[in-house]
Amino acid sequence: MQGGVRQFVFSSTAAVYGDPEQIPINEQSRKWPKNPYGWSKFFIERVLESYDIAYGLKFVGLRYFNAAGATEKCGEDHRPESHLIPNVLAAALGRQQAIRVFGNNYPTPDGTPIRDYIHVVDLADAHIRALEHLRRGSPSDFLNLGTGHGYSVLEVIECAREITGRNIPVQMESPRAGDPVRLIADPTRAKTVLGWEPAVSDMRSIIRSAWDWRLRNPSGYATR
Repeated sequence: MQGGVRQFVFSSTAAVYGDPEQIPINEQSRKWPKNPYGWSKFFIERVLESYDIAYGLKFVGLRYFNAAGATEKCGEDHRPESHLIPNVLAAALGRQQAIRVFGNNYPTPDGTPIRDYIHVVDLADAHIRALEHLRRGSPSDFLNLGTGHGYSVLEVIECAREITGRNIPVQMESPRAGDPVRLIADPTRAKTVLGWEPAVSDMRSIIRSAWDWRLRNPSGYATR
């Protein structure tokens, strides 16, 4: 390669799987994205496979499940915000009247969808391990980054109430088309290949870190 890059770590997504045919989802599960974001990651995965064959560019594609949480310096602050936990904490701060929950009729214990959440600190650790894996001359691979355990929308909200000590009103909305019932990773291969296991990805740790960051940065990254 002209730039001298011989190893590549790619941040991919569980969205490449679309609606899963089995739970938990392993790396061999069918890939058929449901949205442009998933297709964009799926396309790059195919390009990386081709570059490995054509040019010997070795890579690890890390398929994130729901990335969440914060470090001391960096937190989650999108404009507009579409992710559940930042919106739940915005409701806790009174920056929005309620947290909108899209559907409570799913075949889950409390009727709301279930997702696998992974702390950004654990994601960072996986990236370092993936680079070390490639530097040892190991082959290219795709790996799921998740915990193998899911939390429902209402479980996330209840945990946030406990952590923040604040009331968080809920506004029920109609289900969104295409939302899967459950998205839970099988992270076995990441453990086998990288020796990686999530260390701080329980929901209390995720929400505590996100809440602490938000209290230090009530306006996010906006100019104060």
